[in-house]
Amino acid sequence: MWSVVHIAFFRFYEELNFFLPPDQRKVEIAYSFDGHPAIKDAIEALGIPHTEVEVILVNGKSVSFDYQIRDGDRVSVYPMFESLDLSSVILLREKPLRSPKFICDVHLGKLATLLRLLGFDTIYRNDLEDDEIIQTSLSDHRVILTCDRGILKHSVVTHGYCLRSRKALEQATEVLNRFDLYNLAQPFSRCTVCNGELKSIDKGAIHSQLPARAAQYYHEFNQCAGCSRIYWRGSHFERISLKLKRLLDRSKSVDEE
Repeated sequence: MWSVVHIAFFRFYEELNFFLPPDQRKVEIAYSFDGHPAIKDAIEALGIPHTEVEVILVNGKSVSFDYQIRDGDRVSVYPMFESLDLSSVILLREKPLRSPKFICDVHLGKLATLLRLLGFDTIYRNDLEDDEIIQTSLSDHRVILTCDRGILKHSVVTHGYCLRSRKALEQATEVLNRFDLYNLAQPFSRCTVCNGELKSIDKGAIHSQLPARAAQYYHEFNQCAGCSRIYWRGSHFERISLKLKRLLDRSKSVDEE
C-alpha cells in the first residue's frame, strides 16, 4: 500500500537559523511528511530544539506544539522575543521565574562559576547524567544550559537554552541577554564551589580558621551557608570585580582570558 507524501513549508527566523545548515538559513524549507505529525516533531526533525521556539504561525495563525501539520501549510517559527507584545498569540510554555535558576551540563563548569559569581542560583556537577539534569530541571524549575541540543529535544523539557559560543565569558553574555538578567545580578552573593548563599560573619567567630595574612589585613568576611567556606576581598577581588562589571555592561564586549 502506497503512503501519500505531503509537503509543508517552514521558515525559521532570527537566531533559530543557528541550528540549520547554511543552505536552509533564512529561506523557505520544503518539509516532506506522511500521516499527521505534530508540528513540534517536524520542527525538531529539522534540527531546532523546541525549547528555543516561542511562537509558531501556520498560514498566519498562531498554533501550539500539538498542531498537526497539513499538506501545503506555510509555517513561520520564531524565537523568544524580549520587546514585543505577544498577548494575542499562543505562547508555548510558561515564562521562567523572574528569579531564574539554572542547571549546567557537565561541559559548562566555567560558565557555572561565572553565573555563581554574578549571584545566580546555578547547579553544576561534572558527573551529572542527562536524565538527572532533566529531572532536576523539572522538579526544581531550573533552566537547562547546554551546548548539546539533543538534551533539549526531550519532550518533557520545558525550559532550556543551547549556547552558541564555546567560550565561558561569551556564554555568560548569552545567558544575560537571553533571560534579561542584567538588573537581577547580585555579584559575590553565592559560593562559587557549592552554590550556597554567602552571609556576612563576624571576624571573631572565624578567626581561628583564617590564614595568618587574611587575619592580619582583612576585616570583612562572608561565609557560605552550605559548605562553610570563608570569603574575603583578597588579591584577586579587583580583577574579578572588573570582569563582572564588564559582563554587566551591555555596551562593552568581553574578552576571553
